[in-house]
Amino acid sequence: MSNLILLFLCLFLGFFLRKTKLFPQNGHLALNAFVINISLSALSLYFIPKIILNFQVVFPVMVPWLNIVLAFLFFSFLGKKMKWPKTLIGALILCAGFGNTSFVGIPVIQSLYGESGLKTVMLVDQPGSFVALSTLGIIFANFYSGGKSSFSDILKKILKFPPFIAFSAAVFLNLLNIEVPLVIDDVFAKLGATTVPLALVSVGSQLKWQKLDRDAKPLFWGLLFKLILFPAVIFVLYFFIFNQRGQIIEIAFLESAMAPMITAAVIASTHRLEPKLCNLMVGIGIPLSLLTLAFWYIVLKISGLLVI
Repeated sequence: MSNLILLFLCLFLGFFLRKTKLFPQNGHLALNAFVINISLSALSLYFIPKIILNFQVVFPVMVPWLNIVLAFLFFSFLGKKMKWPKTLIGALILCAGFGNTSFVGIPVIQSLYGESGLKTVMLVDQPGSFVALSTLGIIFANFYSGGKSSFSDILKKILKFPPFIAFSAAVFLNLLNIEVPLVIDDVFAKLGATTVPLALVSVGSQLKWQKLDRDAKPLFWGLLFKLILFPAVIFVLYFFIFNQRGQIIEIAFLESAMAPMITAAVIASTHRLEPKLCNLMVGIGIPLSLLTLAFWYIVLKISGLLVI
């Protein structure tokens, strides 16, 4: 219960601080930088060495990759039918193709599963969301905006990204069964604990609602795909076709239903892919996702698939 209170309180605080101008303009950028480079790196180093590697760890990693691939196929087809411009199709692919697996995903999963659930979140977020965004996401952003980015540039960004370095080091520790000294592990835990409040305050400070106008129909399709259609595909695929069960699969499924990713929307906007629509996808998608996530959690419960 305390985690849920923290979730809504921090969202409100971020929104309140921006509205009252107690929060510096673009202050969320500093919070984002700390969360991404320090907090998430610490979480990887704390949780990943403790994960028992087995076949099921593939499923959370695959969620973001399936998300962007299916978004590309869906909106490429729908865009042609609707005769949407190339920039609009690109914006929807980026915004509906990546979930907010860390800034929203971490507090939500922690409130439902406790700290043990964060091990799975790290698998979804690091080799999943981050690598997919840094490769396919950048490729799609460049293609639909008419820009270019070489493979070597993309590779350099990945290799220099602190969370990826931390994740790689954590996997190395896991594979070699190297135990992190308790004192250092405690430091990682304390730094990682800053993720939830800082991420939620940042998200709250960025929530904005604008008039829909011509964006109403694309926004509807974008949020329908991200919050309903894609989670439905993962639900059927993971629980019935692959016949998987357990906490890892549940968390992977719930992560598939997270709101649009803020970073993906920023990348789309900086490539001039319908910035207003991108802001609407995030601003409406995040609060709406709290309702749709509750719906999917109830679906898990009444279907008898919930193990907690």
